[in-house]
Amino acid sequence: MKKLITTLAVICSSLAFSQSENNEFKVNILYTAIGMPELSYERLISDNSSVGASLAFSLDKKEDMDLRLSFTPYYRMFFGQKKAAGFFIEANSIVINYVDTIYFDGTSSKYETRTGFGLGAAAGAKFLTKNNLIGEVYGGVGRVFGDNSLGAYPRFGITLGKRF
Repeated sequence: MKKLITTLAVICSSLAFSQSENNEFKVNILYTAIGMPELSYERLISDNSSVGASLAFSLDKKEDMDLRLSFTPYYRMFFGQKKAAGFFIEANSIVINYVDTIYFDGTSSKYETRTGFGLGAAAGAKFLTKNNLIGEVYGGVGRVFGDNSLGAYPRFGITLGKRF
């Protein structure tokens, strides 16, 4: 966990010196409130599109929360007047790490960690201030493929961040 946070800090610090204002770093405060902080980096590739990735990880014990870790790369297309702001639609994928509870004879159980892959879509709106602060609201859903107990994954959030 320390290596992951250190790596993210180094990447964000090096990108902070870029003066192009095509980078964004965001925190999903809705996921953070439920015990699974989500950090996102987004790169603007044109005035109306961007690519990004989100990383969420659980702070709770595996007995309390099945979802352990998720990595969600995404592509967004914007329909607003400002550069990469306003209403957007999103195509995303997910690599998800979760805990599956396996029961034996109804009396005993064990936890097994599994990894899944899925595809989904979302829609939302991004708001941008004059000093490049960002607010986002979005929602969507995706399907996890393969033999798993999840079936689907949610994609929702209220995020705050900074464009630099």
